[in-house]
Amino acid sequence: MSEYVRFLVRSFRLSFVGDWKYYTWMFVLTCVSLLGLNAYCKQFVFGLGETGMTDQVSWGLYIANFTYLVGMAAAAVMLVIPAYVYRNKELHDVVIFGELLAVAVIIMCLLFVTVDLGRPDRFIHLFERFNFPLSMLTWDVIVLNGYLLLNVHITGYLIFSAYRKREPNKKLFIIPFVLIAIVWAISIHTVTAFLYSGLGGRPFWNHAIIAPRFIASAFAAGPAFIILTLQVIDRFTSHSVPIGVFRLLRQIVTVAMTINVFLLVSEMFTEFYTGAGHSLSTHYLFFGLGDYHALVPWIWTAIGLNTTALVLLYIPHGKRGLWILNVACVLMIVGIWIEKGMGLIVPAFIPTPLGEIVEYTPTMNEILVCTGIWAFGLLLYTIMVRITVPVLNGELTVDTLHPSENTHAARRTV
Repeated sequence: MSEYVRFLVRSFRLSFVGDWKYYTWMFVLTCVSLLGLNAYCKQFVFGLGETGMTDQVSWGLYIANFTYLVGMAAAAVMLVIPAYVYRNKELHDVVIFGELLAVAVIIMCLLFVTVDLGRPDRFIHLFERFNFPLSMLTWDVIVLNGYLLLNVHITGYLIFSAYRKREPNKKLFIIPFVLIAIVWAISIHTVTAFLYSGLGGRPFWNHAIIAPRFIASAFAAGPAFIILTLQVIDRFTSHSVPIGVFRLLRQIVTVAMTINVFLLVSEMFTEFYTGAGHSLSTHYLFFGLGDYHALVPWIWTAIGLNTTALVLLYIPHGKRGLWILNVACVLMIVGIWIEKGMGLIVPAFIPTPLGEIVEYTPTMNEILVCTGIWAFGLLLYTIMVRITVPVLNGELTVDTLHPSENTHAARRTV
């Protein structure tokens, strides 16, 4: 226990050490996070009237980000499967960065749910009447918090084992929890999809295809974000990422994105070809209803971005393969965020079951809160990566000092 406490203390000290680029990045993220906190304090005082949400459209930008990030967290399993199930040794270190990303993203998900509550102090009522297993909300609480604990355990154990220069016990600690994490990662997005499709009063979500679409889009946007993250780690840290990792992730992204586009086309065909009366929300999303068409530019932008990204992924890359892959990843991340966010959450409330059409536009206060949470998540992830890289490279172990600590030790000796 004393050794583990010493590891935590050394990790905490190490998170404050870096070059000017590291300090600048952390300073910017801290400032943006504080701006978001200030915006949330304003919302806490004056209520949800500071947002663009209304009685008719009760879910907006907060839940849109939550839905998107749940998929981002689930995507970490795409690195776990080839690393441990198919024993791809190149991914053993890289999978830790994916799991760390899942930890940061799940914390962001919980924060987005918290800020969406008008009275977060009443969250305790959920535990007073924990309507399990009938309520999908209780299922969501269980799978999200359970997935967070799983990832904290797996990454913490792997990093601490590397710190102690010991091989992790695969039979007792790694394989069982990794297999559970694979199933759990798929379940968190499936449960989130069921949360929407199980609402009978919102026909826009009443499709059995919602869950497969969620998983396909998650396994496209998540690895795309990890590709960009690994390149930053490879360039700005001493940790080298094998080129084979990027090839594998590109194959995963290409297959997942193809399935996602196919499922979207299938859903559009069902809605528009049948011409059913409950397809008004879909018509509003893609073409508008009369003078109401606020979301039309959003969804067609998403379709354009996703289609362009898919074409780039299928083009033979050659020498500029990584550059083209990066462009495709950025397009996918933005396109899927629009599709799963503003293009999925808001249209279900327009029109209302009574036929009212009340459009939704996020306020600046909402945008600041969302930006602050994103900055805080990136801040957490940066700190975790800053601690992990020296441990994996052998620069920070139980019997060695990090260069920054050597400086402090020399000063104490003098």
